[in-house]
Amino acid sequence: MRPTPNAKAPGKRTGQSCVWWKALVFLLTAVCLLSTLPAQSGKRSHPTSEASTVLNVVATRANGSSAPITSKDISLFDNGVQQSVRNFAPDLSPARIVLLVDNSLTIRADVDKLEKATLEFAYEIFDGDKLLVVGYDNNAEIVSDWTDDAKKIEVELKAFRKKGDPHLFDAIMAVVADGLGPLTAQKRAIVVVSDGLDRGSKTKFAQALSALQALDIAVYCVQAQDRTRGAIRRDVPKPRQVIDDLAEGTGGRIFPIDEPGAAAKAICDELRKNRYVLSYLPQSVIYSEARRLLVMGDQGINARAKAMQPPE
Repeated sequence: MRPTPNAKAPGKRTGQSCVWWKALVFLLTAVCLLSTLPAQSGKRSHPTSEASTVLNVVATRANGSSAPITSKDISLFDNGVQQSVRNFAPDLSPARIVLLVDNSLTIRADVDKLEKATLEFAYEIFDGDKLLVVGYDNNAEIVSDWTDDAKKIEVELKAFRKKGDPHLFDAIMAVVADGLGPLTAQKRAIVVVSDGLDRGSKTKFAQALSALQALDIAVYCVQAQDRTRGAIRRDVPKPRQVIDDLAEGTGGRIFPIDEPGAAAKAICDELRKNRYVLSYLPQSVIYSEARRLLVMGDQGINARAKAMQPPE
């Protein structure tokens, strides 16, 4: 584990005053009705501070410089409408990382490779970070509960065994609901060690992805070789498409399973050194519909975030 980087009372009304009073009431009523129309249609043109939205962003300089990145360097579009960034600040807080490992029978990686890909993270996390290791096949089971103890994780990884089918989408929903959902004030991420195949989940992929985006949980993928060799399956996206959509849709990245050390270092470094919290007051958006999000950096700055905000 690595160290942290651095009024007068009213009188009797005359006939004229009554006419004036009725006119005033009518005018106020009309104004009130008009002011509610944007909200009723789902649009908020003048949001209050309670309507502010927080977004997790990864931002780096292409030249590798550690010079600060500010709100002036970032542009945000919500459903195609450019938004005014209210705050943009580094998030140096500790992370809670779930390692979600496919240990089903047919994955094209032996147990030793799965253990190695998982264990690398135990030695790369920073002070304050914690890991939760979950293995999944037909069910998702905790292999090692929240800890930063690398030796403890190494011993408990011996519980990995290959059996059953990969219920990836169900496992994601279980991790979101029970592992990360309650940690609302924490920096959260999931590392999926898998080829992206799902076989038998009751959860649809769109449901799993929407749940991740609703909570703004980044997904990093340590990708194993596709065991289906690109075969098309009915009503289920191809494994490669699942991996691509998980990473792109949540602001994560993809790494090959054959380079687990490099993957672990890059992911842990990014979560601690390159994560920012962006807040804005959404303008001209429809809250009852899914909205596309796009974060762009000025020249020389790479930025990414989740691609979609589910309906609220």
